[in-house]
Amino acid sequence: MTQTEAQLQENPLLEGLGPRRTPEPCVLVVFGASGDLTRRKIFPALYALAYRKLLPGRIAIVGAARSEWTDDEFRDRMEHAVREFGRDDFKEEVWDWLADATHYLAMDFANESREDELAGLLTKLDEERGTRGNRVYYLAVPPQAMPTIVRELGERRRTDGWTRLIVEKPFGRDLASAHELTDLISGHFTEEEVFRIDHYLGKETVQNMLALRFANGIFEPIWNRQFVDHIQITVAESIGIEGRADYYEQAGAIRDIFQNHLLQLVALTAMEPPIDFTADSVRNEKVKVLKAMHTPGPKHVVRGQYGPGYIEGKDTPGYRDEEGVDPNSTTKTYITTKLFVDN
Repeated sequence: MTQTEAQLQENPLLEGLGPRRTPEPCVLVVFGASGDLTRRKIFPALYALAYRKLLPGRIAIVGAARSEWTDDEFRDRMEHAVREFGRDDFKEEVWDWLADATHYLAMDFANESREDELAGLLTKLDEERGTRGNRVYYLAVPPQAMPTIVRELGERRRTDGWTRLIVEKPFGRDLASAHELTDLISGHFTEEEVFRIDHYLGKETVQNMLALRFANGIFEPIWNRQFVDHIQITVAESIGIEGRADYYEQAGAIRDIFQNHLLQLVALTAMEPPIDFTADSVRNEKVKVLKAMHTPGPKHVVRGQYGPGYIEGKDTPGYRDEEGVDPNSTTKTYITTKLFVDN
């Protein structure tokens, strides 16, 4: 590589900034590790962090799910996931380092003996890898599994080290269950320890919306109702339910996509500039948008279910022909709606 090429690859925005803070040692436990989210998002993201040396040197990763896999089987599956979905070049030395820190435990989340086995494994990893009792729990599981996991984790909390609880969407099944889950979490964890996340917001295009809106001298002055008649947001995916029939049959497109991913995009599109970009300030502006939004009536909502068709030129089965789906299912797999924001 020539000197000129090296200079072109440098990020000028990093000039003058100090080194990143080194993360503290910890054990990351991913509940629902056999699912599509872990394969497509979580492990490729962990590999990207390892690739950039942004993970702590003393880290352990534990996948927990019902699938009866061994450590090696789980590592093999995650290696294939990183090769397929990772955005960085695959380097054996990086993967070997990450794989060495990775473990798997087959467990039923409602089985107390397995919860005790998990606690024992984490204590063992503290001793072997020097993780100091620090815990990050990632709940990539359906809403109905969350209360049991939260309760069991809260009852087994240690006094040494810190704890972080990451709760992946969807948060509950409806408003009542969301309130119940909030009360349960707050009974075992402080608000500063809890992260409720929507992985869709990690997409680069979504993150670029904030820069497009608020840091762009051309768009920012005209991004209002005087100059914009309406905005259309389309979420078109080329994947099916990917073996998630047990979950998707209960959720459908409204719970799985609309009430989290799409409403987050609506809020980012219509929100006022926050006073700063801390989590609380951005959330407060999003809440203002949601409060100013009309509940859509029947004439502004279309729901449906996909039959056989084509995706990227290839034949695809209808939703009811997918493995694990009730042949008489009425689950929504398509939704379009018109929303009005009075702000």
